[in-house]
Amino acid sequence: MVLAHLAGIKIFATGGLGGVHRGSEATMDISADLTELGRTPVTVVSSGCKSFLDIPRTLEYLETQGVGVGTFADGRDGTVEFPAFWTRDSGIKSPAIIKDEREAAAITYAQSALGLSSGLLFANPVPSQYSIPKSQMDAIMAQAILDAEASGSTGSDNTPFVLARIRDLTGGQTITANRALVEANVVRGTKVACQLAKLQAGSVDTDNGKPSIYSDNAVSTAREGFWNETASIDPVLTSSPKVEEEQADVVVAGSLAIDLACDLIPTKRSSLDSLQLQTSNPAKITQGLGGVGQNVATAIQYLGINVQLCSVVGDDAAGVTARSMLRAKGLSSSAVIERSSCQTAQYVAVNDDRKKLVMAMADMATLEGNHPQMETVWKPRLSRQKPKWLVVDANWDSGTLKQWIRLGKEARAQVAFEPVSVAKARRLFTTTAIDDVELGILPDRGISLATPNDMELWSMHAAAQEAGFFDRDDWWQATDALGLPSSGSTDKLVSMTDRMLVVRGIPQQSIKLLPFIPTILTKLGQEGVLMTQVLRPGDSRLTSRSHSQYILSRADIDHPTIGGVYMRLFRPVAEVPEKDVVSVNGAGDSFLGIIIAGLAKENPKALVDLIDIAQQGSVMTLKSKEAVSPEIGKLKVLL
Repeated sequence: MVLAHLAGIKIFATGGLGGVHRGSEATMDISADLTELGRTPVTVVSSGCKSFLDIPRTLEYLETQGVGVGTFADGRDGTVEFPAFWTRDSGIKSPAIIKDEREAAAITYAQSALGLSSGLLFANPVPSQYSIPKSQMDAIMAQAILDAEASGSTGSDNTPFVLARIRDLTGGQTITANRALVEANVVRGTKVACQLAKLQAGSVDTDNGKPSIYSDNAVSTAREGFWNETASIDPVLTSSPKVEEEQADVVVAGSLAIDLACDLIPTKRSSLDSLQLQTSNPAKITQGLGGVGQNVATAIQYLGINVQLCSVVGDDAAGVTARSMLRAKGLSSSAVIERSSCQTAQYVAVNDDRKKLVMAMADMATLEGNHPQMETVWKPRLSRQKPKWLVVDANWDSGTLKQWIRLGKEARAQVAFEPVSVAKARRLFTTTAIDDVELGILPDRGISLATPNDMELWSMHAAAQEAGFFDRDDWWQATDALGLPSSGSTDKLVSMTDRMLVVRGIPQQSIKLLPFIPTILTKLGQEGVLMTQVLRPGDSRLTSRSHSQYILSRADIDHPTIGGVYMRLFRPVAEVPEKDVVSVNGAGDSFLGIIIAGLAKENPKALVDLIDIAQQGSVMTLKSKEAVSPEIGKLKVLL
C-alpha cells in the first residue's frame, strides 16, 4: 500500500485483507495492514477478510482508523453482507453497498478531493460458482481453530496452521476459490482504475451526462454509507489530471504532541496551596492535542488562513490519535510524517492551584535527528505551495532548524521563529552555526520575526554571546548601521519602555539580536509585549509624529537597507483575575498564530496594529480549557 501510494497508484487489488484475530482483547493480535490502510490514501479491492478472523471487530477497527468500507453488490439487491474470503456471505451486513465500478471510482475521486489521508476498502465477493457455502465454511473453520488451539499454534504460527487445516478439510477447495477471487479482484480493480482515470481527466461516462460522482445513485448511496459528505460537493469538475495539493499561505514546521495538564487541587485539610515535592499531589489531569507547532497552526486556521502543519509522530497509538484529532480540527495531516521506532511527542505541564505553570516535562525526541523527509516530502511541498510565511519552532534540533530556515529562504517565505523554552531557545545560536549562511545577518537574514518570552530572550542572547556571534565583523557592521546613540542610551530606553525592564536587560538584549532577527516581539506576561524592530529606509514611522516617541535611532540617510530602530512597549489589553485563568500553556502560541495570520492576509495590517489583537487572543486562551481557544475565530473581523 505504501509503495503504491508513493508511486501515485490509487487502486490496489489483492486477494484478502488481514483483520482482528479472535481473542484479540487478550492477545492484541491485529493485522498491521488495517493500521496502514488508516494512514495511506489508497483504495484496496479485496474479498474481505478470512472468516476465521473476528469480522465484526475488524470492521469496527477500520471505522476507528477512518477507513471507509463498502461491498460491491455484484448483481444482488437489498441487504448485502461483507464477504468472508472463500464465501460470499459472513452474516455481517456491509457498512455500505457499491453498485458498480463507476460508483467505486466516484467515491475514490471524492476521497482524494477531500484531502483525506486514510484509505478505502472495497470488498469484492468471490465469484458465486467458487463460493463455499457459509454453513460448510463455519463448521470447517470451527474445527480448524480447535485443532490450532490443541496444537499450541499461537501468534505468528496461528494463521499458517489454520490455513493449512482449512485446505485439508475442504480437500483443496479453498485453493481453487483463492485463485478465482484473486483474478476477480484484479479485473474489478482494473475497471475501477479505468473509471477513475476518466473522472480525473474530466471525461463523462454516465447516462445522464454528468460524472458518476454526482449521479442520483451515488447520492442515494452516499446517504446510506460512510461517504455522505461527497453528496454535497458542488458538481463542477476541473479538467486537471490530478487532485490539487492543499494550498497554504502559511506552513508551520513544529511539534505535534499529546498534552497532559496536571492542575493542583489543594486539600481541604491543609492550608498549603503549593505543590509538595517528593510526594504525590491531588490534581485534575486532562489530556488534549498540543505541541507548539500544532497550537500555532490551529490559531491560524481559526482565523481563516490556509495553513499546513509539517511535523513527525511515532508509529504508536498516540500517533494515530494525534493525526485523527488533527483532522477533526480541520487541519490536514498529509505533511505529518510517521517515524518508525519512535514515540509520539508528549508534554506534561504541572500547574499550581492558580493554574500557573510550575514545571513541565517534554519528550520531543521524535523531532530530533536526521529527517530524510526534509528533501523528499517537505521541500517539494514548500516549493509548490510557495507560502508567505514559514513558522518554525525550536523543538527541532539545531541541524534541522538550519535546514528549515534554508528551505524557507529557497521558497522565498518569511520565517518566524518560536523559541519554545529556555533550553531550546539556544538551538538557534550554536557554536557550529556561527558561520552558517542560513541564519544570515542584515540585510540577508534568514529569520524575519521571533516571539520569545523574557527568559527565552535571555537564553538566546546568552547562547549567541557564548558562541561568538557578537564578535563577528558583519555583526559589528550591522550594529553600527543601526545608528544607536553612543551615550545616554540607558535613560532613553527607560523612557521608552520601563525601568525594571532595562534593569533586567531586556531591551538591550533584543537590540543586540536585531542584526540576526530584525523583528523581536518579547512576551512579558502581565507587563505586555516589547516590540523591537529594524525599520527599512522610507518607513512612514520614521517621519510620523505619532510614532516619533518610539524611534530609538535613525540610521545614516544613505544606508540602502536600514532606516532605524523602532521600540515600543505594548501594555496588556486586559487584566485577567487568577480565578479566571484556566491554563497558560497555549497563550504564547495563540499570540504568534494571530500575528502570522494577520501578516499572511492579502492586504495585511501593519504589525503594530496586530499586537493588541494578538494579546486579546492570548487572553481568550488563558480562559479556555483548550490549548488554543476556538473563540479566537471571532478576531477574524479585526485582522
